[in-house]
Amino acid sequence: MEQTMSAYGLWGLVIVNSLVFIIFAFSFFKPNSPRDWRTFGTFAAFIVALFVEMYGVPLTLYLLAGWLQSRYPQLDPLSHDAGHLWHSLLGLEGDPHFGVLHFLSSLFIFAGFWLLATAWRVLYRAQQAGSLAESGPYARIRHPQYVAFSLIMFGFLLQWPTLLTLLMFPVLLLMYVHLARQEDRWAASHFGDHWQHYRAWVPAFIPRLGNASDQPATPQEPKP
Repeated sequence: MEQTMSAYGLWGLVIVNSLVFIIFAFSFFKPNSPRDWRTFGTFAAFIVALFVEMYGVPLTLYLLAGWLQSRYPQLDPLSHDAGHLWHSLLGLEGDPHFGVLHFLSSLFIFAGFWLLATAWRVLYRAQQAGSLAESGPYARIRHPQYVAFSLIMFGFLLQWPTLLTLLMFPVLLLMYVHLARQEDRWAASHFGDHWQHYRAWVPAFIPRLGNASDQPATPQEPKP
């Protein structure tokens, strides 16, 4: 029981881990519009909900404790390792921190932050020039920042799924799709035919197979 109790109620870790990931994401995303703040705010809420259950109060494990004990009698349902639910449900053995799911989780999280940082640099230069962002990740997908947030959240769900974050994830995906459509309408009104050509070739979220250099020449943007 002493080991179980010491695994949670660690509110210092909740605060530190939440701040680290939120500030890290903020440094790459740099929201500067109400739409950006909504995007970032929902991501921050997901991160806080995740770490509250990971180190604070394991609500999901409390709710599933009876079922876990009957299904996996050898498992301490309120231990920290039990929070890696996919590891237990799939019958994987060994320390979950060194398992394949934890490796995949880290890969998705790293890829998401890399995409977020790379996309922001391209978008910032385009905003400074008053032009359409088309290079880097934007040569493959129109909304790399939403894809980046989704990759990070999916990575965390592979590592530590909770009932709340599992419910939040599809809701946030739908919200990002809605925000992406708003951005598309704004871009269409500002860049006209140039945007329509870009939109016809570059998908919103899932990149096409093949070389991005195969894209036909884009008409020049009209001068302001």
